[in-house]
Amino acid sequence: MGNEDHERDAEFDLSEAEVEALHEVELGVEWLHRAHGHLVEFHHATGHAMDHLADAEEGLREAGYDGLADRLRDDLLPRGAVGDRWTYDLLESFQDGPLADVQSFGADARESVADGERHVAERRQEREWKGRSEK
Repeated sequence: MGNEDHERDAEFDLSEAEVEALHEVELGVEWLHRAHGHLVEFHHATGHAMDHLADAEEGLREAGYDGLADRLRDDLLPRGAVGDRWTYDLLESFQDGPLADVQSFGADARESVADGERHVAERRQEREWKGRSEK
């Protein structure tokens, strides 16, 4: 690593290594937010599927297929998405566990390294790019 790695950032007084480490933490938090969004989508999609199956139960019963309707009612509709866990439970566990823990860690890292400042790498890049355009 060259001298640039040891130069201090004027605005935040951060080394290149500190900026890079914080950036990686922020990216990790952002990717978990994306995972959370996919989990919310999974929760909604599963709910919509189950609503359709509940409608199918009624339709099958009306059409005289009580055995199929009973299978939906007794075996498929009350079951969880993963084992006995319903999607809302999975979502809450993710929100209260890994997502909350990593968000808290990210806040602690920002506070310890950059006085709580967010997106220090992006702010540095913004200053550099704006500075180039002014020359």
